[in-house]
Amino acid sequence: MATIKDSVHDHIEVTGVARALLDTPAVQRLRRITQLGTAVLVYPSANHTRFEHSIGVYHLADRALAHLGVEGQRAKRVRAAALLHDIGHPPYSHNIEELLHRETGKYHDEVHGLLETGPVATALTDHDLEPDRVADLIAGEGPLGALVSGELDVDRMDYLVRDAHHTGVPYGTIDHGRLIRALRLIDGELVLGEGNVQTAESLLVSRALMNPTVYAHHVARIAKAMLRRASERLLAADAVDAHTLRRMDDYGLRTALRECDTTREYARRLDTRRLYKRAVWAEFDTVPDRLRGADHDRIRTLEREVAEAADVEETEVIVDSPPEPSMTETTSRVLVNGEIRQLGEQSTLVGALRRAQRDHWRFGVYAPAATRDRVGDAAVRELGIDQQGAIVQEDSQGINATLGAFTDRA
Repeated sequence: MATIKDSVHDHIEVTGVARALLDTPAVQRLRRITQLGTAVLVYPSANHTRFEHSIGVYHLADRALAHLGVEGQRAKRVRAAALLHDIGHPPYSHNIEELLHRETGKYHDEVHGLLETGPVATALTDHDLEPDRVADLIAGEGPLGALVSGELDVDRMDYLVRDAHHTGVPYGTIDHGRLIRALRLIDGELVLGEGNVQTAESLLVSRALMNPTVYAHHVARIAKAMLRRASERLLAADAVDAHTLRRMDDYGLRTALRECDTTREYARRLDTRRLYKRAVWAEFDTVPDRLRGADHDRIRTLEREVAEAADVEETEVIVDSPPEPSMTETTSRVLVNGEIRQLGEQSTLVGALRRAQRDHWRFGVYAPAATRDRVGDAAVRELGIDQQGAIVQEDSQGINATLGAFTDRA
């Protein structure tokens, strides 16, 4: 048994298969994968890693299993899955995941191949666990898989609290103890028991507040877009292949970016926090439908068009078009008057939070400070963004108004 002092959950006892897994290279690698990626450029204390998060998820899973009365091999599998749920993460967590999915066809929770051989497989089989069944739980299969990766998962319960703690932002401070005590297994489904609509809503509120404040903060998004572009160019230069990049840690990726001629300038900017600036920052209703959530090829075409219109190098334009807002947590199951219902059908708060998500959504175009204004003007024209009452000019004191699309110093 190992006892770990955790900044969020205090003392955590790690026993059995989880103790055997703790010191495997795949799990130790998570010490070198930051939890929030580029958000550390906004919140300097957000240096926590996927390693400590994974231990926290293991701890909450262990508590949930005890509450649900799940024991034996089923419980061992879930504990192993909880500790291993993030071993598929590439460097900088989600920041370059879409890029690597295009290249490898794998997302971070598709880990069957990672569990087949090596020390992790040995630790699992030594404890009479089948690696494939543990990988299935990580992918969210079955009611206990939903405990690891689902709408009511312990992953979300840990990262909201942990991210709030390390950023100093109070919005993620959910009552995970109450959430765990409210869990029930009914007819093969993981649900929250009677009287817990507000408990489920607390997850939605925390996630809705943390998203614009931390996860989608504009500086973090700009740095993420730059890192994603740099990683793409690193692959195009054959400096590294996608499968190798997927298994790197944060330090390995940054070193590779510095050593490649094609990406050295991106690395310098990220190292010194000389980030691109917002040339356009547009609200949902000011952006044409065809731009929202545009795919990779379409984004590249848009960047070329804007660069040509602005008479700048293509590398000086980054278009950042996130998917339309969604809220998967609204499918959480809650017991109401003896009937299992989806939270989205029961909670009047869901509609307001969906509207808030739409209000927070932004379409971005980023460029170096020296060419930001030209790129912004060209982007508004070329992309058909509605600028009526939406372009912001700084006043004499440098204070920006809060309208739909704007050019600013951020």
